Amino acid sequence: MNNPGTHAHHLDDVRILDLFAGPGGLDVAAHFLGFKSIGIEWDRNACETRYAAGLPTIHADVSVMRENRFDEIPKSVDVLAGGPPCQSFSVAGNGAGRRALDTVKEFIHRLVDGEDEARIDEDLHSLGDSRTALVLEPLRWLIKAIETEDRDPYKMIVLEQVPAVLPLWEVYAKLLRGGEGRLAGVKYEAECWELKTEQFGVPQTRKRAVLVARMPGEGAIEPLEATHLPFELQRGKRNAPQAETFPTDFTISGAKPRWISMAEALDAASKLKDSPVDVSRLRTGSEIKFFIVSNYGSGGDPKNRGRRKSSEPAFTVTGKISRNKVYKSLADYEADRFDRFTIPEAGVLQTFPHNYPWSGNDQAQQVGNAVPPRLGMHVLGRALRGDTPSAEELAASSTWPSVSPATTDELRQLGCGDQSRCPPESHKVTRSRQETAP
Repeated sequence: MNNPGTHAHHLDDVRILDLFAGPGGLDVAAHFLGFKSIGIEWDRNACETRYAAGLPTIHADVSVMRENRFDEIPKSVDVLAGGPPCQSFSVAGNGAGRRALDTVKEFIHRLVDGEDEARIDEDLHSLGDSRTALVLEPLRWLIKAIETEDRDPYKMIVLEQVPAVLPLWEVYAKLLRGGEGRLAGVKYEAECWELKTEQFGVPQTRKRAVLVARMPGEGAIEPLEATHLPFELQRGKRNAPQAETFPTDFTISGAKPRWISMAEALDAASKLKDSPVDVSRLRTGSEIKFFIVSNYGSGGDPKNRGRRKSSEPAFTVTGKISRNKVYKSLADYEADRFDRFTIPEAGVLQTFPHNYPWSGNDQAQQVGNAVPPRLGMHVLGRALRGDTPSAEELAASSTWPSVSPATTDELRQLGCGDQSRCPPESHKVTRSRQETAP
C-alpha cells in the first residue's frame, strides 16, 4: 500500500482518475485498498483538505480539463471514477435534474451518436441548471480517451450519484455494453445498483445509485453483497422492539449484524490514539446517549423535523449537518439546550478516518458532499479486484497516515501552481474572508 505522506513521486503509478473529487471519499477508499488516485476538484477548500491529506489533486474545472488539459492526466490512469454534483437531482435540491431526466437521456444518446458538441452544449445550457449537464462529463471523458490517439480506453468505470440518477446510469450501462457510435469497438460489462449505506457499515442512512463497468476478461460483475442489515428492518414496524434492544452483533438467522449506530461509531473513534473526537459531553455515566433533531423537515412539512436516537444510524449527512441539533435529554430539548456535531464527528459518521485533516473553509459542506469511504471501498473493491475489502483493510481505514507539511506544499504546487489555471476567482480575496489559499 502506498503511503500518501511519504510517496516522493506523486503521479507515479496513478490508476484512478476521480472526477468531482471533493475532499477525497473515493480516494480515501482507493488508498486503503492499495490503489493510487488523482482527483480533479474545482472547490479550493476541498483541495486544501486533499493537499493536507496527501492526495494528488488538480484544482480545475472538470470540463476545462477535458477540453484543454487532457494531456496532463497520467497515462497510467485506467480507471475513471466520480460522483457528479447531485444538487439538481437530489430530493433536497430544486429538482431541475429530476424533471429533465428524459431530456438528459436524449443528450446521452446524442453524444454517443456523434452530434456536434457545441450544439449539445448550447441545448444543455437551456436546461437552466448548469450542474445537470455535469452528469454527462464521465461519458465525455470516456469518449475523449477513446478518440485520443495516444490513449487507451479506460478499463474500468465507477460512478455514483443520488438514486434519482439511476435511470441515467442504466442508459450509460446499455450503451457501454453495446459499443456503438463513438464507443464503437469498445464494450464493457456494466451493472447498476441502488445501495443503502447502512448495509455496508456506514453509520447513517443514505441511498446511492452506483454504476460499475469494466472491460471483458475479468468475469461478470457480481452484485455487492450487503454486510449489515437495513435500518428499516426494525424501524417503522408496529410492535417492533426499540433500536437500543438490538446489540451490535445482532443477526437474523445468523446472517448479518445489524446496522452501526451513531453512538457506536463515535465511541469507537473517540478511543483511538490522539483522536479529535471527544464524546465525553454526550455521555451519561458510561453510556453515550443523545438524540438529534434534523435541519430538514419530513413529510413535506418544514416544521416536522425528523429525530434519531444515538442508538440508530444518523440521517443522511449533508452539507447542513452542522445545523442538526444534538440533545442529551428531553429536558434539554424542552429548554432548547443543544449541541452540534463537530467536523471530525461528522466525518466519522461518513466513515472518514477520525483524524482526517479537514482544511479550508466550508468544512461541513465538504463532509456532506463526499462519498462515504467505507461504501467506496466496497464499490471499488468489486470493480477493481472482484472482491470486497478485507477485515484488515476496513480496520485500517479508521486512521489516516500522517502527512508532512512538505508533501502538502508539493501537492498544492502540483494542484494550483501559480493559480493562473485554477477556476476563475477561486483564489480571490473576499470581504468575509481576508485570506487566500496558501
